[in-house]
Amino acid sequence: MAIIFDERLHGWRFVLFNAMLAFGHMAVLFNAGSYIALMPHVAGDLGGVKPSFGTWAQTDFMIAIALGFPLSRWLSGKYGTCSVWVTAFVVYALASSLCAISETLWLFLPARILLGLVGGLTLPVGQSLLLEEYPDHLKLLGLGVWGLVSMMPFTISFSVGGIIADEFGWRSLFYLNIPVALIVAAITGALLAGREFERSYIRFDAIGFVLLAIVLGGIQTILNQGNDFDWLDSTFLSVLLTLVIAALILFVVWELGERHPVLEIRLFGHCNFTIGVLASTVGFLLIQGILSLFIVQLQVLLGYSSFLASMVFLPMLLLAVPVAIAMHVVTLEWDARLLVCLNFLSFAGVWYWLGLFDDPGSFDQIFWPMLLLGFCLGSFFVPLTRLTVHGLSGRQERRAAEETGLLRIAAGAFGITLQGVLFFRRTPFHQLHLADNFGGRRFASLNLLQEFSLRLKTAGVAPEAINNEFVLFIRKQAAILAMNDTFLLASYLFAGLAGLIWLASPVYPSPHPGRRQEIEDIQAEQLMEEP
Repeated sequence: MAIIFDERLHGWRFVLFNAMLAFGHMAVLFNAGSYIALMPHVAGDLGGVKPSFGTWAQTDFMIAIALGFPLSRWLSGKYGTCSVWVTAFVVYALASSLCAISETLWLFLPARILLGLVGGLTLPVGQSLLLEEYPDHLKLLGLGVWGLVSMMPFTISFSVGGIIADEFGWRSLFYLNIPVALIVAAITGALLAGREFERSYIRFDAIGFVLLAIVLGGIQTILNQGNDFDWLDSTFLSVLLTLVIAALILFVVWELGERHPVLEIRLFGHCNFTIGVLASTVGFLLIQGILSLFIVQLQVLLGYSSFLASMVFLPMLLLAVPVAIAMHVVTLEWDARLLVCLNFLSFAGVWYWLGLFDDPGSFDQIFWPMLLLGFCLGSFFVPLTRLTVHGLSGRQERRAAEETGLLRIAAGAFGITLQGVLFFRRTPFHQLHLADNFGGRRFASLNLLQEFSLRLKTAGVAPEAINNEFVLFIRKQAAILAMNDTFLLASYLFAGLAGLIWLASPVYPSPHPGRRQEIEDIQAEQLMEEP
C-alpha cells in the first residue's frame, strides 16, 4: 500500500502541506491532552455527574483511537490515504460539533468515541502522507518534525486546556475543532487533488475487529464502572466480564487462523517484540494514568485552577521536544537496550521523587521532577520502537509498529482508570491510619487531635466547626498520601521493567551506511506517537 505521486510538492505548496499535516495532527493530539485538564468542568456541566463519569469520555476516546489504527490500514489501501485523511477530518468536525452541543453524558460519550475513532485514522495516515513528500535523504528530518508535533499532548496541551477551561469554557475546545478540521481537510485535499494511489484489495478482518472492539471496550467499561458499581457485585459487569473472556478466547483462535488478521498474534513469537510490547504498554499505562490523575487531583483535591494545574506540566516542554528529536540520531549509535534501560531508570527516579510530595502549595517540589520528566518522555518512544521491531523485516516491521501503537494507546486508557482505582482504594487506608496515629487510638499518650481541639474550644471555636475542619484536613492529607502511593508504585514497576529489557536480544548499531539508512527508514515508517 503506497501512494504514487506524479511529483512531490515544492516551494510554498510543500511548506503549506507540511503545515496542514502538523496542524491536523496537533488538533487530534491537543484534543486528547487538553481534555484531561477539562474533565472536572465537563463532569460538573453534563448534569453534575461524578468526576469518574467524566473520565469515561477520555478513556473511551483513547480506546477508539486505538481501534482506528487497523481501520486506517484497510481504508487507505481501498480508498487512498488522501481520501481517508480528508474524510476523517470532515467527520471529526461533525463529531466535535456533537460534543460541543451535548447537554448530557449520554450524548457526549458516543460523540467523543466517534471523535476518537476518526482521530485514530489520521495518526498513521498523516505520517504516511508526510513521509511520502520527503526525499529519502530527508526522511529523518520529516520524522523529527512528526516527533516534535507528537510531544505536544504531554506538554503545552495541558496548559491550553487549562486556559480554555478557565477563560472560555470547556465547550470552546470542541467549537474550535470545527473550523480547524475543515480547513485542514480543504487545503490538504486541494493540494493533493488528482493524485493516484496503488489500490490494495486485502480483505478486512471484520470478525477479528469486532472481537477486538468487544475485548478492549469491555475491559475499559469494567474498569470505568467498577468503583462506582461495586465491581462483580454488579450483574451487568459480571455478564460483561464473561463476554470479554469468551471474546478474547475466540479472538486468539480466530486471528491465528486468519490470513489477514487485524492483530498479528504470531509476532509475539519474537522475543524482542514481546518484551518491547510489554515494556511499552506497561510503561505508557503508568505514564498516562499518573499524568491524568495528577492534573485532575491538583484541581479537585488541592484547589488549583485548571490553568494553574496545567502549568505544573509546562516544564516538561523544555526537554521533551529537543530530546525526542535527538533520539532519532542517538539510537543509531547505541544499543537500544541500554537507552531504554536508562530511560526506565530515569522514570523510576522521577516517580520516586514525586512520591515524596507533601506540600500542596509549593511549586518548588514539582518543577524540577517535572523538568526531568520531560527528558524521560522525550527519550521513551524512539529507542523502544527500535528494540520492538528488531529482527523483523518488511511487512512484519510495519505490522509490529502498528500493533505496538494500538496496544500502547489502549494501555494508556486502562492506566487512567487503574490509577484512579488505586487512588480510590488507598485514600480510606490513609484516613484510618492518620486518625489512629493522631487521635490517640494507637498511642494513648499521643492524642494531638484532642489537644488541638481543646485549644480551639478555649479560643471560642464551635465544636461542630472543629470536627468538620479535622475531617477535611485528614481527608486531604490522606488523599495526598494515596496520590504519592501511585507515584511510588510506578517507580518500582519502572525499575522492574528496566531489568526486563535485558532479556531482549542485543540491538547494536551497524557501521554500514546502507544499514543506517535502512534503520532511519524503519523509524520513519514505524514510529507512530500518540496521546
